[in-house]
Amino acid sequence: MPKSKRDRPVTLSKTKRKGREHKEAVVNTIKQAAEDYNSVYVFSFENMRNLKFKEFRDQLKSTSRFFLGSNKVMQIALGRSESDEIKSGLHKVSEVLHGNAGLCFTNLPKEEVERLFNEYEEYDFARTGSIATEKVELQEGPLEMFSHEMEPFLRKQGMPVRLNRGVVELVADYVVCEQGKPLSPESARILRSLGSKTATFRLHLICRWSPGEFELYVPGPSDSGVESS
Repeated sequence: MPKSKRDRPVTLSKTKRKGREHKEAVVNTIKQAAEDYNSVYVFSFENMRNLKFKEFRDQLKSTSRFFLGSNKVMQIALGRSESDEIKSGLHKVSEVLHGNAGLCFTNLPKEEVERLFNEYEEYDFARTGSIATEKVELQEGPLEMFSHEMEPFLRKQGMPVRLNRGVVELVADYVVCEQGKPLSPESARILRSLGSKTATFRLHLICRWSPGEFELYVPGPSDSGVESS
């Protein structure tokens, strides 16, 4: 009787960072998920927020299983070619596992998965290094949104402020950030103080696989670091 693809040994010697035992455990868990669920999706993400992602994942825990982390380990688990894939066609999933990407194994209908991912959107404060989505400029004059206790903090961020009869006052127009440019640590802190949530955490479907089917939604994401969950 031919040996199951799922039982074939895999080589993890070229993967780095976490211990070998952990990587083998992840590989085995992904292999089991391929047996337990009807389909698998690759998704990418923008402005990852671990807490928000955990909430999204928990909503689907009865029907789905998510994996984030080393793309190389996930590729090894699925198989990177026809010769070592654990199920027919899964090497195509590995081919688009690059950059900010993860796996979602699920028993949900295709239409429901597409709706959940396409509608998902969470707003949060932008972090240092994020690209500003708009220009934010404060006009000279009183800044009534800030208490007098905030004046030393704002001055430390580089804002030209002073106290005038207990009111924080901007002595000249001040540009917090420019659209299309990375946020400095000071700009990110000022935006947070203003309550301005300019970062949007989104999920995007890249492809879908089920036995005998493979659908590519968009080209795979470019290589970049992945924030593990």
